[in-house]
Amino acid sequence: MTSESRHVPVMLQRCLDLLAPALERPGAVVVDCTLGLGGHSEALLTRFPEARLIGLDRDKEALRLSGERLAPFGERATLVHAIYADLAEVLDSLGTPTVQGILFDLGVSSMQLDEADRGFAYAQDAPLDMRMDQTTGMSAAEVLNTYPPGELVRILRQYGEEKQAKRIVSAVVRERGTNPFTNSARLVELIRDALPQAAKRTGGNPAKRTFQALRIEVNGELSGLERAIPAAVDRIAVGGRIAVLSYHSLEDRLVKQVFAAGAANTAPAGLPVVPEKYQPKLKLLTRGAELPTEEEIAENRRAAPARCRGVERIRAAEL
Repeated sequence: MTSESRHVPVMLQRCLDLLAPALERPGAVVVDCTLGLGGHSEALLTRFPEARLIGLDRDKEALRLSGERLAPFGERATLVHAIYADLAEVLDSLGTPTVQGILFDLGVSSMQLDEADRGFAYAQDAPLDMRMDQTTGMSAAEVLNTYPPGELVRILRQYGEEKQAKRIVSAVVRERGTNPFTNSARLVELIRDALPQAAKRTGGNPAKRTFQALRIEVNGELSGLERAIPAAVDRIAVGGRIAVLSYHSLEDRLVKQVFAAGAANTAPAGLPVVPEKYQPKLKLLTRGAELPTEEEIAENRRAAPARCRGVERIRAAEL
């Protein structure tokens, strides 16, 4: 399958509209921090013919496929093998201190979900890998087989919001002692057997939360996002815009907090006139988190959990 046929960009029109006022300017630069298969980037380069794109992805196969897709745009597209946490370092290396647009489409990509041997999807059996960059780091199987029980409980509770974390971890530890985990189907079966009946009747596949937690841990997603969103705010030019698509509450909460802090008045109480350094540096472009339409969800089920937030930089950083 081609990258175009495998990937339907989520909330594409809304992202384009949010970024448009900043990218319609001559010489605008936009960063796609989660390039994936290049669907959003292709649309950005098409709609804004004078804009240049910097695309980041940690997955080398995604970079290869998106590179083929974006080849017609020539030198307007610069693709970099990097994680979004390294946004500032990438921009410095390219001699681009500020940019006019930044897009994040967080979570796991369509390609990673669809490639059976990546181990992201709990609906099909595969090696328990889950690394977005398969050239580095621990796999999900290594996490399951080597982490102390208390650390596994913390991960499932914190990253998966799994209320039955202790039950699941007890079963994992009991099993791994004699037969270490290697594939996803065995983990799914263990989770089903470990949970009480009431917990299996709600919330979809009972393995969903555990798989989410393992994926976040393996890829350092939240710690990376804690660096990336503030870096995006620092590197966006005045009048520039940031759009973020999140897919679970942990991501969205972090984005919300950074954006809200940037849009707040930080002056001490009681000042008759607020000096400029205390005034907001961001303007919120969305009221809360915007959701995909019912029509989009019907066409692309992977859009269902998406939450979109946007901001505009309205004041320069203090010297």
